[in-house]
Amino acid sequence: MDHAFIILFALCACLVSLVTAGHALLHKRDSRSALGWMSISLTLPLLGPFLYWCLGVNRISRQARRWQESGRRLSGSEIHPLEDPGSEAVRLPLAAVHLDDLRVLGDRVVRTRLREGNRIIPLVDGEEAYPAMLAAIRRAEESINLSSYIFDADGIGAEFIDQLKDATKRGVAVRIIIDALGEKYSRHLPRTALAGTRVRLVRYLPLSRGAYINLRNHRKLLIIDGREAFTGGMNIRSRHQPASTDKDTAIRDMHFSVQGPVVADLQRTFLEDWYFVTGERLDAPSFFPSLAPQGSSLARAISGGPDNEFRKLEHIIMGVLACAKKSVCIMTPYFIPDRPMIAALITTALRGVAVRVVLPGLNNLPFVHWATRGLLWELLANGIRVFYQPPPFVHTKLFLVDDVWSLVGSANLDSRSLRLNFELNLSVFDESFAASLKRHFEQAFAASHEITQEEIDGRSLPIRLRDNYARLFSPYL
Repeated sequence: MDHAFIILFALCACLVSLVTAGHALLHKRDSRSALGWMSISLTLPLLGPFLYWCLGVNRISRQARRWQESGRRLSGSEIHPLEDPGSEAVRLPLAAVHLDDLRVLGDRVVRTRLREGNRIIPLVDGEEAYPAMLAAIRRAEESINLSSYIFDADGIGAEFIDQLKDATKRGVAVRIIIDALGEKYSRHLPRTALAGTRVRLVRYLPLSRGAYINLRNHRKLLIIDGREAFTGGMNIRSRHQPASTDKDTAIRDMHFSVQGPVVADLQRTFLEDWYFVTGERLDAPSFFPSLAPQGSSLARAISGGPDNEFRKLEHIIMGVLACAKKSVCIMTPYFIPDRPMIAALITTALRGVAVRVVLPGLNNLPFVHWATRGLLWELLANGIRVFYQPPPFVHTKLFLVDDVWSLVGSANLDSRSLRLNFELNLSVFDESFAASLKRHFEQAFAASHEITQEEIDGRSLPIRLRDNYARLFSPYL
């Protein structure tokens, strides 16, 4: 009997190993990853399969796609249909003709169109962004749709609370989405401050319904009457006002005022998230008024997340790196590109394109800072220049190519933004808008410390071990 039990147990262990190895073979896109997990599963009975099912299965994208397939999550185009996709393609400005392949790529991987006639204005720090947002709230007549990862209800947040309350008294419908994990950063909660009012505030994926550390809503949106919008990387909190905040806790950032036809796509994104959280489908024509041209920017809204079949934003970034002719400037608080992105950046630099990356010298997440330092040597060795901005912490996210194309929004250059969370960005073709971002970059370069190969090579052995250990976790940071 004992021998029979042992044989049965061994057969079951072998079967589990074979099933696990087969699953890895079918579902792992990277052949090295597939081979590694197959080897572990077949050579370490029980332990190998256990590790694979705990760590090797991408449950994040799978869960997000289940929501999409079940109808719990609708795309913005399902809520309000897009125009005829067969309409004539937008012509790029002369300075951006060499980026036409990027336009074609965008047409194929992003549902939203590249729209003409937009005006996009950079707003530096809360000192510029918050007064403009509050003024827009005071102008609202029909609807205010606000989405933020973090919303502190004290300081500047209390002013937003008061203006949103006043708007409801004028008959304006106010809707707010706060990410339930981002809410944990706030000591004073807006849902407490707005309790008993006519403001409708909902939380995105409350942790009580599942411990979703990923799948977070990292988008920042404010849409007024479907006619004007604000988006970028800025949350609502007093720390984004560095002029009146202690340098150790202040955050520098950039937000954007948006007017023109692309506002309709930002509205679609908010209503998509609202439907996911509440099950309420808002598709009244009043949410999508006719929008006349306001400026010279060609803009495309890129609403990305793990529920997409294609990693839209990653494809767009890889595409523009392949098209770049003169310069690439990147500013991001969290810089942990994966191997394909590192290869693309290096290839761009080796083609003779000037690639410069600006990072915060003071990072609010030390482990991320260490992981970044663990990969800088390879970039520096291949001609990419890296700069550290002085304190306070810089949370700005900008991507500028050839002084004509820009990418702005909520996404960082890391796996969390590109694969794990829901983000919103604007792809913009406009020389004048790019010129304003270039001035911001030049000011940052002038104030920053350039990292050298000698500095990275000169790290002590314990520091190098620490940085490279942190880098091992880069897919999850």
